Parts: sequence; C-alpha cells; structure tokens
Amino acid sequence: MLQTAHLLLPTTFPNIDRGALDTLQVNLGYVCNQTCKHCHVNAGPKRTEVMERETIDQVLKYLHAQDISNLDLTGGAPELNPHFHYLVEQARKLGVRVMDRCNLSILEEPGQEGLAKFLAENGVEVVASLPCYLQENVDNQRGKGTYDASIHGLKRLNAEGYGESGSGLILNLVFNPQGAALPPPQTGLETDYKKRLWEDHKISFNQLFTITNMPISRFGSTLRSKGEFNSYLELLKSSYQRDNLQTVMCRSLLSVDWQGYVYDCDFNQMLQMPLAHNGTERPHLSELINEDLTGKSICIAEHCYGCTAGQGSSCGGALSD
Repeated sequence: MLQTAHLLLPTTFPNIDRGALDTLQVNLGYVCNQTCKHCHVNAGPKRTEVMERETIDQVLKYLHAQDISNLDLTGGAPELNPHFHYLVEQARKLGVRVMDRCNLSILEEPGQEGLAKFLAENGVEVVASLPCYLQENVDNQRGKGTYDASIHGLKRLNAEGYGESGSGLILNLVFNPQGAALPPPQTGLETDYKKRLWEDHKISFNQLFTITNMPISRFGSTLRSKGEFNSYLELLKSSYQRDNLQTVMCRSLLSVDWQGYVYDCDFNQMLQMPLAHNGTERPHLSELINEDLTGKSICIAEHCYGCTAGQGSSCGGALSD
C-alpha cells in the first residue's frame, strides 16, 4: 500500500484548539468482515488487532471520571470485538449515549443473529454505512453481495423498531463518495435515500450523514496509484470553508486506538499523529483520567482540509447547510 503521511506535512491548515470534551471515540480493533476501497482504517478480515478487556475497563473508567456524554464505537467492525456487549452494557449503566458504527452486513454474519435485538434492548444508536442506495455502486465499493447483506441488515434493524417514529431507536446512514469528489449536499441526498429505500425495500431511517473521503490509508493509496492524490488535495484546499472550523469534531472528541493510545481524531490515529500532551511521545488513556484537555492544541496536517471543505465533514455528517 502506498503511504501518504509524508505528503501531508508541512501544512497551511490554521491552528485550532480543543473545546469541551463530550465524545470518546473508541476503535475496538481493525478486524472487519469487509474490505472497502474508501476505508481509512485499512480494516479487513485478515487484521488481528483487537482491544483487550483491560483497555476496555480503562475506557469505562475514563467515561466515568470525565463525565463523558457520548461513546462512539468504531473499527473495523466493532461488533467483532469479543468484549463489545460488555462495553455497551457497562457504558449504558453509566448513562452514556452509545453509538455503534455498523457496516450492516455484520448483522448477517454467523454468530451475530442476535445483534440487532441486543442493540435495541440497550438503546444503542446505530450509525450504519451505506455508500449508495444502488446495488452496483455499493458492491463496487464494498464487495460483491454487500448490498443485499446491507439491505437484510437494515430490515433486521427496522424489525426491532429502528428508524420508526416515536421508538427512540435511532438509525442513521452514512454516505461516502465513490471516488475523488466531495459529497453532494446532505439534505437533498437524504431525501433521495429515503425515497428509494422506502419505495424499493420499505426501509426507513432517521438521518443521512455525508462524509468526505480522507486522502490517507487505503483511499489515499488508491489516489496515489491513479495519480489523483495532488488534485484531490487541491480540491479539498480550494473548497475550504473557515466557518467549519468552529464545529470540527476534533474540538469536542477524543480518539482512542485498540491499544488505548489517544489521538485528536480517528484520521490522526491512522496517520500515527498522537495527541500532543506534556511532551509525551504517545499518551495513553490511562494517563489522562484526571486531565482537562480544554484549550490544548490539536495536531494538524493537510488532510484536515477534508473536514472543512464544502459543507464540512465529521462523524456526524455535514457541518453546515
């Protein structure tokens, strides 16, 4: 795989500082049942990195000590971590809102038959990746058969009440562009998704999040192999919107890798750009239990333009209308 980290520094991106922390985003491991072209984590079935129980207990300790409102679980496929159920249940006992970044096809994997019911019983908010409502596009980006498995997964979630008005069970979908382009306007695309998924499959959901592909890891390598890396970076930079700086996710989020090391965001994690903290080369979550990070500088590089380009991009979708 062609590396891109060395192409992202130095940077002209403006300096930004942390605000109040409200979200802990935890990567439970890089093991996944899919191998997606746009994946910035380079996850897949052959990866072996998985967060251990000791580190998960440190996550729970941090949630309690810092009074964190939101736990955002990602991977790989976070559900493949053997301690996934334990973490969800314990976090919910703390009163923490839990989000599961689900690839949908995992719901169809052997051994995961009860996953949709478990998520519903624990009131977990599902953020499900579905890069298009068309079968050809999904299978091209995520692998043959993924679209059908995703549709079956969505129907499982709907059957549990997800996406149903008044149920309290939130089901949001995520769109990623097919290639070196910015996402289209989020509101209009959401309307299209809702219309097509309901007409074609009687599937309902709450919101659609559009997320910009980052020029790192697997997607960055693809850009380099096609000779599109520089032009894509220029697209991100030329589409920069200063107002988006106020709401970028790194100002209120902390990213934790499968070993418990801490970063400003998931993208920095993949680039091995750790949180800057008192000269520590790579701070661990266990060292930050009682630390207030408000006002601390955020580590930046050229990929940060991806979060501020156009409508902006975060784990919660577009930053502006």
